[in-house]
Amino acid sequence: MDSLYDLTFTHLEDTLRNEGIKAIHAQKLYRLLYKDSITLDDLTPGVRDWLSKRTTTKATVVRDIASSDGCTRKFVLCFDDGQEIETVLMGYRGRYTACISSQAGCAMGCVFCATGKMGFKRHLSAGEMVAQVRFLNTHLASEGKEPLRNVVMMGMGEPLHNYKELMTALEIISDPRGICIAPSRISISTVGHIPGIKKLAEAGTAYELSVSLHGASDVERDALIPVNKRWPIADLLETCRIYSEKTKRKVLIAWTLIEGANDSDDHAIRLAQLLKGRQVHVNLIPLNPTEGFDGQPPSEERVLAFQRIIKETAEIPVTIRQRRGIDVGAGCGQLAG
Repeated sequence: MDSLYDLTFTHLEDTLRNEGIKAIHAQKLYRLLYKDSITLDDLTPGVRDWLSKRTTTKATVVRDIASSDGCTRKFVLCFDDGQEIETVLMGYRGRYTACISSQAGCAMGCVFCATGKMGFKRHLSAGEMVAQVRFLNTHLASEGKEPLRNVVMMGMGEPLHNYKELMTALEIISDPRGICIAPSRISISTVGHIPGIKKLAEAGTAYELSVSLHGASDVERDALIPVNKRWPIADLLETCRIYSEKTKRKVLIAWTLIEGANDSDDHAIRLAQLLKGRQVHVNLIPLNPTEGFDGQPPSEERVLAFQRIIKETAEIPVTIRQRRGIDVGAGCGQLAG
């Protein structure tokens, strides 16, 4: 039996009908599940009885770790089968963002990523992704704070490797009758999973897409991202072009800066040449430390120089990602379950 958190609104309506309950009750059930705006007493006896026989995905807190930056908290959550994953809550002025995991471990094997070094454990269900968002919203409410405004699918795993469950989860998370986080405030990060990007383009979703590039040639990218051998740069950028053409949205190009590996003026020039004229926005990420990878982040001066070269050469927007939660292993590439 599916967890209630696995059910889109339409699926919930169908489930109710199939079990002899009027679909109109789906409205109140969604409010009960995701908004805390009604109680069980607001449901009819028949719906209460039906609900008593259903389950929601449980995400039990194993560890709650606050960063010294005062704005970031990492939660280690455990599901019913004992599988642990990590999810991150980030506070910004006037808003909160959740970094959500889509898999336990990851099959992509990026050499500088702690999750990649774990190997692949299993996919998360839609309900397990939704449960992370629900947990964080409940946590924020308990502290008298506003609910999440943004969701980034940048936690453990390659989201597009788990496409079907991801799309179900995001439909639930963005449904205005429930959690109600606008699609434009949801970002999907991928290592360059071309089949998944093509599906997103065909679906015409309004979610933001972030593609991790990290190398300006296949030789360089092969050394950092093994799946580049399967989905090389030329094919990936062509797929991103088609995605932008079909969705009318820019693609965020993520570039993890590693001292001596991909941070030189030459790297910046070649990256700019690759991206000039494309519908992209570059986001530079100084490397975060992970066990088993000896690379280091470049100096602030080098990061700024890299940014300036791309801006001047390609004439595209280039931002530097704000580093959060590095001291507690909550930064980009650091999640390890």
